[in-house]
Amino acid sequence: MSGSPRLRRSIVASTALAVLAVTSPARAAGPTTTPPATTTSPTKGHASTPPSSSKLPHAGVIGPSTGTTPLAVIVDATLLTPGSAALTVSALGWQGADASEVDAPVVGVAVGVAPRFQLGASVPYTVGNDASGVTGGWGTTYLSGKIGIVQNDEAGVKLAVAPTIQVLGTGVLQSLTSGESRVQWGLPVSAEIDRGGARVFASAGYFSGGIGFAGGGIGVQAAPRVALSGSFSHAWTSDASTATAGVTPVRTELSGGASIAVTPRVGVFGSIGHTIATADANGAGLTIVGGVSLLAGPIGSQP
Repeated sequence: MSGSPRLRRSIVASTALAVLAVTSPARAAGPTTTPPATTTSPTKGHASTPPSSSKLPHAGVIGPSTGTTPLAVIVDATLLTPGSAALTVSALGWQGADASEVDAPVVGVAVGVAPRFQLGASVPYTVGNDASGVTGGWGTTYLSGKIGIVQNDEAGVKLAVAPTIQVLGTGVLQSLTSGESRVQWGLPVSAEIDRGGARVFASAGYFSGGIGFAGGGIGVQAAPRVALSGSFSHAWTSDASTATAGVTPVRTELSGGASIAVTPRVGVFGSIGHTIATADANGAGLTIVGGVSLLAGPIGSQP
């Protein structure tokens, strides 16, 4: 790998963080789907169900501030160049009708492994909150390998597929049926069209267990160091047995975000989103995300 020793050390450090982030929740996953006896039911006494208690993908976790940061593990079609590494550390706050939740930290990591291929992970930690019925512990984790089917920077067209392993979080365990695995698989597909300082992006996919999601949005370079975006996401399940209070899980959310490049390798970002046409039992409410992003190695996407 070319570059200064200091740069190489930065890449190695970012990669090490990726390994730690991936292995910690993997150890916590365990072979059993039965929650500890002390676990509090996430819905007991509340009309609202926290996002960490749902099997549905949450945009604030699988792609922190979609379209505004150098790292979106699943939801965009941009890849890192080989030898590059990216790290985001953020916090997520959700407020429902009668419950609230905080995920901190939410760690996202990605490493450019080969031309048109990168590995990534998104690992949230949910802060326990007995008053809101939120179970503390590792949230639903996503481990992905993103493959660039089309990466034509000159034409501004990108298409990627991201085979993904989903490890359901601690708060979801109580909703699993007998014999249902905590580990699921998914196949998201993402596309982008870049035109000057603007881009349009979209993604859709399926997770085992009957979970589907789709979404998209637009991002613009508002200033040399400032990017803005707006996005829409929709997640649903075809498994009626997962219904809460007679409501089949469906979550639809609109969000807007911004990122500021403090330096070419350090940025800060934030987003705010709110569900629409979503029941309290499916996590209706307001979500706010804020964090920092770090890059090491060559900057840019892989052509």
